[in-house]
Amino acid sequence: MKSFYDEIKKYNWEEVKASIYSKTEVDVQQALAKENASLEDFKALVSPAADAYLEQMAVMSQQRTQKRFGKTLQIYIPLYLSSYCTNGCVYCGFNHSNKLDRKLLSKEELRKEISYIRAIGFEHILLVTGEDHRYAGVDYLAEMMEEIQADFANISIEVQPLETDEYKRLRDFKLNSVYLYQETYHEERYKLYHPSGKKSNYQYRLESPDRICEAGVHKVGLGVLLGLEDWRTESFFTAMHLQYLEKNYWQSKYSISFPRLRPHTGGFEPNYPVSQRNLSQLLFAYRIFDEQVELSLSTREGAPYRDNILKLGPTVYSAGSKTNPGGYAASKDSLEQWSVNDDRPAEMIVDMIKSKGYEVVWKDWDPILQ
Repeated sequence: MKSFYDEIKKYNWEEVKASIYSKTEVDVQQALAKENASLEDFKALVSPAADAYLEQMAVMSQQRTQKRFGKTLQIYIPLYLSSYCTNGCVYCGFNHSNKLDRKLLSKEELRKEISYIRAIGFEHILLVTGEDHRYAGVDYLAEMMEEIQADFANISIEVQPLETDEYKRLRDFKLNSVYLYQETYHEERYKLYHPSGKKSNYQYRLESPDRICEAGVHKVGLGVLLGLEDWRTESFFTAMHLQYLEKNYWQSKYSISFPRLRPHTGGFEPNYPVSQRNLSQLLFAYRIFDEQVELSLSTREGAPYRDNILKLGPTVYSAGSKTNPGGYAASKDSLEQWSVNDDRPAEMIVDMIKSKGYEVVWKDWDPILQ
């Protein structure tokens, strides 16, 4: 079976990087003049040369976002079920080498979390676990999803990669979306960041979105961990992955997330820091490149930035997030995966969104179907 791995092998990381950094202002102007940008245009939009056109890119991004999504922002809340993990990811607080207390929510603890979340008003929930099939495998996920399926309009997951038939099984319990990030598309350096555990298998992880789509899942979330490698080159391969999936699995929808490295237990520092200006350029570039894709910004980013960027491209925000199992009500002091930077209550974020003239959607939303 062909997969995206077959496509990415045709490209050389350093050659792509050199191509991006060689783009000129003329290349950027030509990209901005097009109705439909190509991957080569995307290189220009994320290049250093495009920095001088950031204001024009912001205007275009805002116009295209409102054309497709209107003045509507979907919000979601993540619920961490487990901090058990067999992987040795050097940047993550759940790294199996961190000698800290681990947590797996029971059904009783799950109910406490759900009561808290439903009282706020959320109808769409993202279930998150560390990657350890012994504790949080497909049987556990199915059990937890069955327990809460009556509480939500739809359920999303961010868990270890699964097989196609396992994703199909979870569809029986309102599985709507799967978010699975490659972290880095740089195959040669991937092992440095993922030295042990199942996640160290670059190809298996890279082919996961193919399996998700083959299972008929409604939406697939892509992304890299911004700060591991050169963000401009990473974003090109992410855009290429997005284009490949849209072409081969047109029945599914897609989203892009922008996690920047944040403090966590273990203290890994980014190799390639990404500034807020860089992040803004990346957001605008994706929107100009693909009018249909959802762009999601989490509480890793601070309140001032999220407030200011809201009208310029993002379509999905997390709100009131906790990144530890039981963090809302059941076990507030358990291990966090990463530190939240926008710690405002969900209600305050909703008020902020509405103050900017936007409607808030509490569940997964497809404007095409409205």
